[in-house]
Amino acid sequence: MKRKINAAIIALAALAATACNGEKTSKALLPNVSGKAGEVIVVASKTDWDGLLGNTIRENLACDCDFLPQSEPLYTLVNVTPSTFTNIFKVHRNLILYNIDPQVKTPGVVLKADLWARPQCVVTVNAIDAESANQLTIDNMPRILAYIEQAERDRVINNARRYEERSLRPAVEELTGGHLAVPSGYKLKKSTPDFIWLAYETTYVYQDLFIYKYPATHSAEEFSRENLVGYRNSMLQANVPGMFDNTYMTTSTFATPRVTYMKYKGRDFAEMRGLWEVTNDFMGGPFVSHSFYSKDGEDVIVLEAFVYAPRFDKRHYLRQVESLLYSFEWKDESEKEK
Repeated sequence: MKRKINAAIIALAALAATACNGEKTSKALLPNVSGKAGEVIVVASKTDWDGLLGNTIRENLACDCDFLPQSEPLYTLVNVTPSTFTNIFKVHRNLILYNIDPQVKTPGVVLKADLWARPQCVVTVNAIDAESANQLTIDNMPRILAYIEQAERDRVINNARRYEERSLRPAVEELTGGHLAVPSGYKLKKSTPDFIWLAYETTYVYQDLFIYKYPATHSAEEFSRENLVGYRNSMLQANVPGMFDNTYMTTSTFATPRVTYMKYKGRDFAEMRGLWEVTNDFMGGPFVSHSFYSKDGEDVIVLEAFVYAPRFDKRHYLRQVESLLYSFEWKDESEKEK
């Protein structure tokens, strides 16, 4: 009997391994996704798109991005009706599918990756009518937004890791005890014991990173907005001069920065979003920073992404460089994974 049980376990294990390998193989054969970054196709009837359901979708996914100098939607939405949802659309990077049918037996929202292409993000809303579809959308909007945002972020991080500029790792590791996946094209513009500037700059667009640290106090106000802005302004005044005398980068007072306390892959940090400007000059743009304790707790480490693109919309550029902040890993933890 024991031999039969062991044989059955081995057979099941082999079957599971075959199924797993088969799934990996089938996904490997999927085509690459199409469409532009930040674009979402919504498959819904014209009646639903023009009605309450469409309004709910637009209010949440096409609302204005926070802390950009001009109005830009969070995502660019494209409506496709079910009858015109052909193969050309099925390989798009971000899909929201509305399956509205009185025969639906299990209403709900299903999140699935790599259904027709890879790396693909597919959200399916199953509902018996438009009213319940709208309510399901409202109730699950935090999940939907987080899923799409993570998918967009992961695409940037995966490409950065594939084409990483490895020569930048030593400087970042020495300052922070960890590293970022920074893609080729970035250059080390400035490096001191407590401040690093990594720059990806073209004629009209800057997508740069600041990495700096300062002694931790472990006070209750360590990660307050006032404290984070104060240290930021001090660091940038000392390290980021403008084009002319007596000019330097600082935090704009036009819009009060917002601080959100977050956790990502086990690491707690304070995210700050705001606008930067150059004192006594007319340059400016958006920035995002992550602040957290060093591994030994002696310092506060800040990873910051900022964009300067006066001739262009900035949503896409900021999302690209902001995603790199999420690639941070402690050196010892990444070595364990290997």
